[in-house]
Amino acid sequence: MTDEIVRAAIHPAIGIARVGNSLEEYYTAPEVPDPAPQDPGFYKDSAGAIKREAARFRVYGYNALGEVVAELTADNADIRWSAHLANKKAAWYQFQLALDIPDAAGAKASELRNKEITGDLRKDLIIDPGPISISGRNLSGPDFHFRDGKFMGKEVYLGELRTDEDGHLLVLGGFGQSASYNGKPITTYANNDGWHDDIGDGPVTATVTVAGRALPVDPAWVLVAPPNYAPALKGIRTLYDLLYDVFVCDGSLPFPDRVSFARHIAPVLQRFTDHQWVNHGFAGYYGHDGLGQVTTPQMLARLSSNAPTRRALRRQVFNALRDFGRDGASPVPWPWLYGDAMAIPPRSPLHHMAFSPTQYRMFQYWADGDFEDDWGTLGATPPPRTLAEVRLAEQPAALDRAALDFCLADAFHPGCEVTWPIRHPSMYMAPFRIRHRPADRPEPSYGTVLTPETALSVNGPLYAQAPGDLSRWMAVPWQSDTASCRSGYELSLGPRHDPYLPTFWPARVPNHVLTEDDYQVVVDETRPLAERTEAFERRAVWLRGLRGQNTDQLNQMIDDWYRLGIVEVREGAKDFPDRIQVESRPSIDLEGVPLTQNLVTLHVPQAADPALASVAVNQAISVSGYTAEEVTAGFIDKVAPFRDNA
Repeated sequence: MTDEIVRAAIHPAIGIARVGNSLEEYYTAPEVPDPAPQDPGFYKDSAGAIKREAARFRVYGYNALGEVVAELTADNADIRWSAHLANKKAAWYQFQLALDIPDAAGAKASELRNKEITGDLRKDLIIDPGPISISGRNLSGPDFHFRDGKFMGKEVYLGELRTDEDGHLLVLGGFGQSASYNGKPITTYANNDGWHDDIGDGPVTATVTVAGRALPVDPAWVLVAPPNYAPALKGIRTLYDLLYDVFVCDGSLPFPDRVSFARHIAPVLQRFTDHQWVNHGFAGYYGHDGLGQVTTPQMLARLSSNAPTRRALRRQVFNALRDFGRDGASPVPWPWLYGDAMAIPPRSPLHHMAFSPTQYRMFQYWADGDFEDDWGTLGATPPPRTLAEVRLAEQPAALDRAALDFCLADAFHPGCEVTWPIRHPSMYMAPFRIRHRPADRPEPSYGTVLTPETALSVNGPLYAQAPGDLSRWMAVPWQSDTASCRSGYELSLGPRHDPYLPTFWPARVPNHVLTEDDYQVVVDETRPLAERTEAFERRAVWLRGLRGQNTDQLNQMIDDWYRLGIVEVREGAKDFPDRIQVESRPSIDLEGVPLTQNLVTLHVPQAADPALASVAVNQAISVSGYTAEEVTAGFIDKVAPFRDNA
């Protein structure tokens, strides 16, 4: 009986694809939580275009005990895949603030996007090419393209299906193309009427027959996201961390029998250190030679000990973690990341992010000494770098985790890959597995404004999902939000100003990076150490190639998103880390551009009025002490989500 397959399941349960503008080249998404880093230059083709990231789906057969018996491929099963991508952003509601937090009561109204388009004409705002099926090995071509969907009468390509040599499904997203049907420019970070992009999401299903017998198959979901500009980095709190907490809290998954330093604590501490490659504030404190660098071999040896003599050290780290009940709105506790209610000026503890309750509980056990000191064994063992190195029984879970570990849950404002509805248990049929809406059960209308009460109601949008339902909550187009997510926002007249912290999403959208030129100085051991150190500690603003005021930069990003650098892993050097992450050379125009351009994004409310804009911007530059090249000043609605700062 243990060898008899009685059902099958698709993994990863949620697969992540990413847009890119390379017409021919792509790569597959991570299939293990700790893959080996790719060689420099891997993520762009020879013409400088960004490669698309394909989500690869596999089928596993299970016995009646729920144990994995075999992976099912074209060698041992007949598999017919189906997938359905759609884009509903323009027909959905505006994003103002996550509607499931208390602060939503004071937020601007979430009105319909493109509200002037009414009745049946609103269907023209939905890009829905319908489902596509595919079966066999090494298949590709126009017959498997999501190309029949239209936006206001214009055909929009959302991606395509392929299969590999084993019959696995590959889902590729769009080419990163965004446009306005009426020629209006971008004016905001998230809610640009008339605009569409080629992001999408939807169900992935399969019919599976083994030895002439059809099996029930647990379905999956695919989500197309923006590019990953720092592919070797994980956020402080990953999407896997968030969802694992959701399922632990609702009782569908158990809390670990024993907290492991190697599995549960050290990887999170390492993420703080790794953020040195994408944010200057993290670099100064947690990075190389920083005051809070807790991941040196010596420190890890001390922190991994559960001896009573190390309790004070462990508790110092634990007490540095943000606890909303204790810390309120203080910006001091870790991590130094924005939260769901980010606003300028800050008005809520949720202006900042905290660990999930499950993460926090793990760290509490660790601080108390109630954990497994396994750093000397597991910590010294390299993790699996490919799926083939993972035991068969553990492969489905590895796939599920790998897809989500490289997605963020740092601030749903709205987010990088997905936003706040993803944290509601009602969205799932089983852990990590999205609940599908039957095609014959259409979603009801929620009116002209989506209120928190309606959004969270039993008959609201947080239950069964249809194609396009996850991505519809995100910014339209995605480029305008990616260009808006920076660090160190502050009022121009505020008493304190930090150009580096707090920050949005630096693990996907970098803030400050080590340039190729400075890296070459660092690794040149013939130069004086002081010169190399100066180069190492210098950082360039990743978005320094965007010019003009805020709206000018948002519009430039539509065309130049692929010209930005990718943060890549390079060899280290004596006196510096063994591995250094470096910005690939941007192809955006940097002629005469200082490394610090766009270092600060000041929120100047007066600049919302064109008659006052010039004076307000000049005043902000004067008060801040930064030069015009260092400052992009203006009214930025991303940090003004509340009604009283409309």
